[in-house]
Amino acid sequence: MFQELMPLLAQRILLLTLSRVSDEQISVNVIPKPLKSNQRDDDAALTTPLGIIGTPKELDEQLPRQLMEFVETHLGLSSTLRSAKEQMEAAAKAAREAAKKSTNSKSHSGSSKSADDSQPSAEPTQATATEAGAVGAGASTGSLFDPEPKNDK
Repeated sequence: MFQELMPLLAQRILLLTLSRVSDEQISVNVIPKPLKSNQRDDDAALTTPLGIIGTPKELDEQLPRQLMEFVETHLGLSSTLRSAKEQMEAAAKAAREAAKKSTNSKSHSGSSKSADDSQPSAEPTQATATEAGAVGAGASTGSLFDPEPKNDK
């Protein structure tokens, strides 16, 4: 039984509780806790206890297998959560760097405007039907996503 728990004991403290449920049954609980008492445990799934109730004979036969499955599942989940956290931290760092670069490039381009940039643009803008004076049943407005205004004529 304790051989099955050793891999998990490398990462966590385990509390074992045994109690008599009835004349013939025993309750066994394995409760994982953080390794250090001051360590904050963000991963509630890693502290989910294992509870088993059975007769002493059933527990003698099945508890080691149940503990082995519990430890394997726990270690797999721990690895997956660690990997996901690393990926999220890397993505957040990349996003912060991209935002920083974007902010820096905007401040540099904003200060290097020439006199030509202050002139109004000669490019046509899309007018709404009201601005174009085409109010009525046959009027249509263009979509912001269409490169050119739609004409129903």
